[in-house]
Amino acid sequence: MSNIKLDNFAKLHAFEFLNENEEDVKIGTLEIREYIENQTEIDEQLISDQSILYFLRASKFQINKAKKKIKSYYTQRSDVTEWYTFRDPFLTELSELLDIGVFLPILQKDEQHRQIVILRIAAHDPSKHLQNNVMKISMMLLDYLTMHDPNLSVYGIRAIFDMNGVKLAHALQMTPKIIKNAVNTMECYPLRIQKLEFVNANRGINVILDIFRSFMTQKLRDRITVTRDIPKFNAHDHLPVELGGSTGSYRDLAKHWKKILQNNHQWFNSNR
Repeated sequence: MSNIKLDNFAKLHAFEFLNENEEDVKIGTLEIREYIENQTEIDEQLISDQSILYFLRASKFQINKAKKKIKSYYTQRSDVTEWYTFRDPFLTELSELLDIGVFLPILQKDEQHRQIVILRIAAHDPSKHLQNNVMKISMMLLDYLTMHDPNLSVYGIRAIFDMNGVKLAHALQMTPKIIKNAVNTMECYPLRIQKLEFVNANRGINVILDIFRSFMTQKLRDRITVTRDIPKFNAHDHLPVELGGSTGSYRDLAKHWKKILQNNHQWFNSNR
């Protein structure tokens, strides 16, 4: 994880909304260190104090909740190996998905300083691309963002699911197992999911969404919005033209993030 420090505004936000203060950071870090030492399935050497701080922020400094997140997070990364191994962005099957742009972080934050990420659910061809590789790309980009921007652990993530072009073949790729793992990732990742916005959604989306909701906590369910077309987004969201914005295009974002990931291929090859 990154050792970049927060600016004063972010520190104030963390204090007011996440219950963060210097004393509780010390106490929480020590208690979680003791907890990790007794968890044989977690390699304590892989977990930096910065990582622990991110889990504390994601839990609003409720230490028991942070412990559960950590255990679930590392258990999932050990169990769901198809998402967290062979993460070389030069592999053909991953390079193609990067060209397509299945997961696209916006380069500027929204008005509330949240990181917007766009998930293009139907951008790939289900006859050529595995859903597990789509998920792998998503996790690679999310890991990169988390490593390089500590502000994400303060302000959180806003996810926009562009459902344009979804067909039955896409829906069939979203098996209950994949959906369950995706929801578990939302719940245990050391970033808070602030909004889940489904746009360009046809009637069939309800079938998939019902499965998603069945695995979600009520808090996460309450953060879902569904729109048949493209809603009127705020100009300060800096969205691409495909979502009614004026800041570049999906293609531009895909090129940018492919270059970033491939420039960091050594880190992805050595980290899970």
